[in-house]
Order: sequence, then structure tokens, then C-alpha cells
Amino acid sequence: MRSLWSLGLAFLLALTSRARGLDIPLEVEQLPTITVQTAGPVIALPFEGSFSMRCEAKGNPQPVYRWTKDGQAIDPLYDLGVKKERNNGSFVIHSGLLAQFQGKYQCYASNNLGTAVSEEIELIVPSTPKFPKEKIAPIVVKEGQPVILECNPPQGIPPRKIYWMTIGLQHIEQDERVSMGHDGNLYFSNALEKDSRRDYCCFAAFSAIRTIVQKTAMSVVVKSSYAIPERRPSLLVPAGVQSEVWLVKGEELVLECIAEGFPTPVIKWTRRREKLPKRANIKNYGKRLTIYNIEEEDDGKYICEARNSVGDTVHYFNVMVEEPPRWQPEPPKGQLAVVGSDVHIKCSASGKPRPVISWRKNGQPLDDGPSSNRQVLDDTIVLHRARPEDSAVYQCEVSNRHGTILANANIMIISQYWTLALCVCICIYYGSPLAAKDDTTESVEGERFSVFKNGSLQINQAGKEDSGEYVCFATNSEGKSAITALLDVKDSTQIVEPPQDLHILSGTTAQLTCQAEYDISLRNEFQIVWSKDGEEIPPFTEQSSILLVTTFSVHSIFISEWLIYDFVYCTSTEFIVEYEESQWDPGTWRELQRVPGNQVTAVLTLHGHLNYQFRVYAVNAIGKGPPSNPTDRYKTPPAAPDKNPENIKIQGHLPHQMDISWEPLLPVEHNGPGLEYKLSYRKLGVEDIWKEHLVKRHAFIVKNTPTFVPYEIKIQSRNSHGWGPEPKVVTGYSGEDLPTASPRDVAVEVLNTTLLRVSWTRVSLHFLSLPQVHWLRKRSLLHSNRIPEERHFLTFPGNRSHAMVPGLRPFSEYRLTVNVFNKRGNGPNSDPVTFQTPEGVPEQVPILTVSNAQRDSITLVWAPPFEANGILMGYLLQYQLINETLAMGDMQEVNVSSADTTQWLLQGLGEMSKYMFYLSACTRVGCGPQRMEEGSTVTEASEISEAVNTSKNFHLIEGLEPGTVYTVRLLAKSRLDNASIFEDVIQTRVKGKREYLHLGVSTQGWFIGMMCAVALLTLTVLIACFVTRNKGGKYAVKEKEDLHPEVESQGMNDDTFCDYSDSEENPLKASQCSLDGGMGGDSDYGDEEECQFNEDGSFIGEYSGHKNRGSVRESNGPSPATA
Repeated sequence: MRSLWSLGLAFLLALTSRARGLDIPLEVEQLPTITVQTAGPVIALPFEGSFSMRCEAKGNPQPVYRWTKDGQAIDPLYDLGVKKERNNGSFVIHSGLLAQFQGKYQCYASNNLGTAVSEEIELIVPSTPKFPKEKIAPIVVKEGQPVILECNPPQGIPPRKIYWMTIGLQHIEQDERVSMGHDGNLYFSNALEKDSRRDYCCFAAFSAIRTIVQKTAMSVVVKSSYAIPERRPSLLVPAGVQSEVWLVKGEELVLECIAEGFPTPVIKWTRRREKLPKRANIKNYGKRLTIYNIEEEDDGKYICEARNSVGDTVHYFNVMVEEPPRWQPEPPKGQLAVVGSDVHIKCSASGKPRPVISWRKNGQPLDDGPSSNRQVLDDTIVLHRARPEDSAVYQCEVSNRHGTILANANIMIISQYWTLALCVCICIYYGSPLAAKDDTTESVEGERFSVFKNGSLQINQAGKEDSGEYVCFATNSEGKSAITALLDVKDSTQIVEPPQDLHILSGTTAQLTCQAEYDISLRNEFQIVWSKDGEEIPPFTEQSSILLVTTFSVHSIFISEWLIYDFVYCTSTEFIVEYEESQWDPGTWRELQRVPGNQVTAVLTLHGHLNYQFRVYAVNAIGKGPPSNPTDRYKTPPAAPDKNPENIKIQGHLPHQMDISWEPLLPVEHNGPGLEYKLSYRKLGVEDIWKEHLVKRHAFIVKNTPTFVPYEIKIQSRNSHGWGPEPKVVTGYSGEDLPTASPRDVAVEVLNTTLLRVSWTRVSLHFLSLPQVHWLRKRSLLHSNRIPEERHFLTFPGNRSHAMVPGLRPFSEYRLTVNVFNKRGNGPNSDPVTFQTPEGVPEQVPILTVSNAQRDSITLVWAPPFEANGILMGYLLQYQLINETLAMGDMQEVNVSSADTTQWLLQGLGEMSKYMFYLSACTRVGCGPQRMEEGSTVTEASEISEAVNTSKNFHLIEGLEPGTVYTVRLLAKSRLDNASIFEDVIQTRVKGKREYLHLGVSTQGWFIGMMCAVALLTLTVLIACFVTRNKGGKYAVKEKEDLHPEVESQGMNDDTFCDYSDSEENPLKASQCSLDGGMGGDSDYGDEEECQFNEDGSFIGEYSGHKNRGSVRESNGPSPATA
């Protein structure tokens, strides 16, 4: 009977697991299932009244709802100010301040069994599109030159349409020469004089929000030319030679080529090796190729060619069609499974690029920690030996760069015996012809029995008397079929005497009782579990830490139980299992596996041919506890290797050999004696037979290989007990040689003054080569003399045949070569190509100053640009009146036609007015960037004196008015710097005012007192000095008279005074002083000094050092004296 029931239940589960979903009546306890949700994205248009975010689910118990916005939990009432609807999670947003609601929403419906998750709903609140306020300078070009008027339309809710019109709302006429690009810009392949106008306007229309915005009008000035030079085509859009376009399947492909040149180029579209698809449309005067509803077969290389009578140019588009994720064939569905069975949840999806699959359980990411029964295999989750706690809502999310899809799978794990007050027996039948439920047999009857249309039987208020066998019959014209199900109604398990609250004294014993009733047939499964503060309390035992080990397989063991009884165990967050083996590293314990804190068993994967022992220690928030006692030794039997070498490296150090190395297996990974490696290799795509070598080292050299040829390599390990798993194949190259060939057919195309496109013919691929472009600036076309050579080079990835060379200097002559190089060195250069860059616009003038400001004129002084980039034709000077808010008046313009002019006098300016000046240097091509400077006129005129004599430290200014205030500035004569070296404000005096001022001061009391004090002090000092000198002088004179009596006969002038020296070392010597400095006769004294007098008439005499007798020197003014 039990086998019959199992067969029936297995058939029942097989049918239900393949049904589109579990259609279980709501009376039965079940996981939540989302039934209604808003399909995103939702665009909140301003004229709509409200926006609904729908989320409805079914389940038993009734689900409760919560929302997240941008990954953060929110409450619609408190965070958004909106109310949820009754009995579901939906809410309505009313128009108003909608910006706060923008984001990505997700709804979660939960009950005590699990959580279902809705797909992401994005609410987009568009802002009002508008162009930025800007002042656009006029575009000035010569006739025949290309022009691009940029629109740069703002983003907004599609559809968006762009129009080019005049201020009077007249459409700009478009043709093969003038057309609007897909980006909204207006392109002129060559400008004509009739294109000059001041009111080019770009309009952007957004019909979804009923809005039209206008860009600031633009002005184009086309200068006429006597003859327009012919010019070969070059592409304005797109840039470069090749571009890649990615599209999602079903979108519209838009390719566009707009060329400039004269005559106007004609565009032609082709597809490499294939014809254009029939759905292809060519629009915009042949410049735009569109394909609606693109398919994968539309991808490939599309070519646009622009041609005129002078030449042509091409652009390649690599079109790749991709697609967002989609279910293949359908999303995962719910399943009903019994305890102990294996459950496979498959989530298959396709997409390009290949989508990434992520799993969640009840809305939470799957725990990456070790699990004893769950295994994730890319698109499938396998629940081994499913348990009741595995019942949940599993979410499968599939995404790539084009989108995300999500599906919920309700997985219910039930016991073999159902204990339900409501019993539902599901009977799904099928057949051909269509089967029908057989009503000919005796059917169950009664008010408690209900039979659904799908054949399921429902028993309300089931009791033990309903236990028994139930048979479901199905029949059609071909016969009958029946299945039997066993219903066993159990008594419910319930606590009849729960524990009561206790209040006891500290240190006494507390006893809590818990009595329960249960069905007698469940006595072997019944147990009472106690917990304290949410933590389970293990049953009491006298055992200490014990580990029980059971053999599980050749390479694994099952640690069946470990017991650690103290309060640290109750708070353990995880357990760590360690091992020690005695063969290769005895005595060293290594971590093997971590186990969650709520498990006490673990399956360990081991290596063969090793002698193990194990121990476990617990970890909590504080740290690690002590380890358990080690287990007994467990020796695993030898076996074949279970892995192959990794990190295989293929290198070619020499041209004709290939060096192969790999990371060997660790000793513990040998799994047995006699380890060696089988190395296999063959040429990729050429040879079918593998060449094999058995080696024991972890390196091997393959000799006599061709130069740089791809090989397939695989390495398999083996030992005395067999081979390891099938190895993976890796690809590598044999050694490369020095390049011997140079690129041929080097050609250059000068795109503009600083950019060059260079192309060449690829060299043969017998080595890994990268191209290098070398260029040398030989001379400037502006000056005939040579300049220091400027060498540059660029390296480009891949074996390409073209490159763009930026950073050239205008109006210069260059020489260019191309070569290839690899790890072995550089190959030979190609034949040199000489080219010239066209004339460009000058650099910005380095300095612009404003000087000599007058009432109605200002002088501007500047320096020529450092790099003219061509033949300098003159300067363009513009100026306009400004105020403090920088509001600008009409722009005035002056053409300075001489390149040698570096200053200009602007006349006719307003008095006391502020101006902004703009100066740019110009060549034949056009004018360069502007230099700006601000200046102001003054109320009074200023005068400039003649040059200051720098040898003097003063300068006399004459002709000033008395009693007038003047500003005096000292400036550099060059006027290149407007800053003053010196500046001061002075006032000239009125005649006679100085005496009055002096009289006024001299009559003041404080001045008279101060002068008296100074006089008294001076008199006291003089008297002291006189007394001191007289005392010393008497002795000295007496001594002189004794030594030189003849002095007395010498006549003295009454106006001459003598000074004396009281030096002890030298005899006193008299000096005869005279007012004219003359001396008569020989003298034993030093050189005669000029007599000096103080203001009061006293003499100051200073003697010089001792001189040789008989020396006579003319005195020419005061001489320095040495004391």
C-alpha cells in the first residue's frame, strides 16, 4: 500500500511540477504570488491627473506589502505622502510636485511562508526641455568652405523633432548641399554667398508634452571669392574611417554620412559581400540609410562613399544587432515537492550579449556561505534532499545591458503526510482524444466534498474518519486510467500545558514544564525544543566536546556531530573545521571549511592517499574559542588526481621554439604516488593529431616550431591510480622573430591644419606586430630657414592599416614613415612620405594693454602672436560699450591691415565710459582666438612728458596751475604693461601761502618752548667741551714751548686756531692751519687738514696719522680723516 501511495504521489507531483502554475485554492496555506503589477517604465506627463503604481498578490495568510525606491525601503504614506489601497499594495500619485517621486520602485508581498517580488517599475518625471541662454559669435567663412551650425537639442520625452527656420518661421531650404543631420545640426557641404543671414534658428518640438523650444539665432557671414577652389570630399559626419553601431533587435537602424567638398559630393551606400536589405530606405538626399525593425540577419559591414569630380572618401559601419533577455522557453514555475526529494529550479533565458543570472530567496540574495543541500549551477538551483525550511519564493533575475526580467517560483516542500483541516487532492488528466473525468464509478458525496472542474477533490474540515484511499479516474474513447492517493489525517500537535512565568530567588532552581499532545504515529519524530532569548538551548548531557566521523565517499567524510555545551555555543556565529595530515606537513593545522553557527554537521572534501585528523572550534562576536580534541586518524585511499595544472603560460623566447610552463599540483593534491603530466599540443586549425609528451617537471620546450603560429595546448595530470579529469584547451603562439618587412603603399590625407589620416598596406602576419607612425617637422612654410627637428611617434594596437595622427602644426612641412615592431624589436621603416599642413589661424595675441586714456580716445598696445600659423595679414579689433552688469552695446569693428602694427589709437569714444576690447590676429584662412581687455575714458585729458633721464633721481614738471590737484604716474615707455611704476596725487600751492604757514607755526607756545630747551641743552654741552679742552691744552703748550722754542718766533694769523693731541706715544706736534690750506717751509707734522667750523664758529680739528717728514701734498677739498 505504501509503495502504491508513493507511486501515486510521485505521479501527482510530476504532473503539478509541469503545470503552468500551482492552482491551489486560497483556503490552503500557500506562498504569496503577485497577480497584478504595473508594467514599467511609467512616464509622468504634466497634464495627466494621476499615476498608479499597482501591486496585488494572493496567498494564505494574506500577504503584507512593502516598497523600495532606488533600492531603499520606503513607506508610501510617510515617505511619499500617498495612501496605499485597502487589501493590496497599490498606491496612486497625484499630479503636483512630481520630481520627488522619480525613481525605480519594487513591490514585495510577504507572508510567514515567503516573499514575492515584482519587476522593477521606473517612474520617469520629465523636466521641461530648454536651450541654455548663450551668446553665439557670428560664423565667418569664405565661399566654398564647409559650415556646421550646431543645434545640441535638449533631452526630453520622445518623440522629438528638430526644425531649422528663420525668425519669421520660414523653413531653411535643404538639398544635397545643405541638410540637417540626425543629430539636429545643419550642415553646409560648401557655403555660398547666398547662405549669409543673421537668423538661423533651431527649434525642438516635443509632442508628448506639447512643448516647442527655440535656440538663440545664429549668424553666418560668407565672404565671396573670385573662384572657389575645388576640394575632394571629406566626411563631416561621422568622424574617422570606421565606427561600430549596436542596436537592439526590433529597433530602427539609422546610418548617416554627410560630406563636405566642392563640387558638392554625392553619397552612395553599399553592404560588403551582400545587397542592402529590402527594408532599407535611403533618405535626406542620399545621406541617411534607415532599416525599420532590424533583425539579426541585418548585421554586418555597411559602407558609405562620398564622391565628387576631385576624389572620394569612404566610411565603414560595423552593425551589430543584440537583444534584451527573454525567457527560453518560459520563466520558472512553482513546484510542489516532498521532503527528501531533489528539487531543480531552472531559469533559462536567451539574450545578446549573454545575460547574467542572479538568484534571490524571499527577495534576499542567496547566502554565499556553505549549505548542506543547495547548489547553484548557473541557470539552475538544485535543492538536495529538500527540507521544509527550503519552502520559499525563489526569484530569478536575468539581465544584460539592454534590460532585466524577473520571475518568481513558489517552491513548497511538504511532508509525505498532510495534516490539514482543508484537504485538496489534485487530479490532472490529459489524453487524445481529450480525457474526461469518469463519473460512472461511485463518487464521494457530502457537503464537505467539492470536485473542481480540473478534477481536484476538496475536503472541508477533514477529520480522522476521512483517512483512506481515494481514486481519481479519467476516461476517453481509448480507455480508462486511474490513480490512487492515500490520505492520512493526523491529530494536530498542540501544547496543552505551556510554561508559566516564575519569580524566584537568585541561586535557587527554576523548573519550567511544557506538556504537548501529538499523533501517536509521530512519536519517533516528536521532540520538545527550548529556547532562551531566541537562542535554542541544547539538551543536557554529561559529554564534553566530541567529534563523530563517518565515511561518506572516497574523497569526502561526513562529520556527523559535534557537541559544545556552554553559553559560548549559544552565541556562536560559525564553526571552523581544521585538518592536519601526517605525510607532507605533519603538525600543521590548516583551515578546511567554515560552517554556520546553527549547524553541527559538515561534509568535507578531502584528497586521497593522506592520513587526516580533524578538530573544530567555535567563533562568536568576541573571537575564537579553544579547539576541540582531535579526532582519530582517518586515512583516505589513493585515487586518480581530481584536478589538472592551472595557470598555463605559453611564451616564445626564441623565434623557433615555444616555452610552456604551468603551476604544478601541490603535494597534497597528488592523491597517490607516481604523479606526472601529459602535455599535448597541435597547430590550431591545421593539425588533427595531438603530439604528446609525459613529463614530471612543470615546464617543457617545444623546438623547431614555425615563427609565431597559434597552437592548442592541454595538460592532464595522472598518477599510479589513473588519469585526472579531461583538461581544458588553451591557445598560445610560438616564438616571434624580428620583423623584416615594412608597410607598403603609405598614403596620407591631411584632414585639417593639425590632423592627418595615414594608411598603409599591412605586413604579413608571421609575427605579432604593432604599427608605429613616426613623423618629423622639417620646417615652417612661413620661414625659409630650417628649424630644430621635432620628432614624434605613436603606437597603435592591433594589426591595423590606418591611423589618425593629431597634434600637427599648421603651415609646416613634415616627413612621415611607418614601421611595425614586436617584442624582438623594430622592423624597417617604410619609404618616407613628405606632406605639408595648410595655413591655419594664428594663436592668441600674448598681451593687450590699454594706455593713454583721454576724454574720447584710448591707445591700445599689443604684441604679435608667438605662432602665426600662416602669413599674418593684420588684426581684427572689436570693441563695445559695457556697464557694471556687463550688458553690452553694439559691437564696433576695426580692421588693422598691417601685420607690423602693434598699437592703435581709438578715437570718438564717449567720455567717462567703460569699454571691452577684443583683438585677434588674422591670416588668409581667418582670425584666431580673441584677447579681451577692459578700459575706460577719463573726464580730463592727460599729458605725457618727454622721456625721464634715468641717470637722475628726479624729474621737473613745469607749467602747472597753482592750487590744483594732479595725478602723477611713472610708466614704462613701451606701454606693453599698463601698470604704474609710481603713482601719487599732489596739489600745487598758492603763492604766499608758505610764509603764512611758517608765521603761524613760529608764534605757537609749544614751538617756542621746544626751541628754548634745545638752545639751553646745546649751550651746556659746548661749555663742558670748552672746559675739558682747556685743561689738557695748557700742559701740552708748555711742553711744546720747551721742545721747540723757535715756534714762538713764528707769526700767527689771528683767524687761525690750533688743536692739540695729548697722545702719550707721540710727541705733541703743532699744526698750523690756514684758511686757504697753504703751508710754508718744512714741517714735522702730518698733512694739513682743511679747517672746519661749527655753526657757532668753533673749530673742529682732526689729525691724520703720522706722515713721512718732507712729504708735501696739495689739498683739494675735504679729505677723509682717521681718528
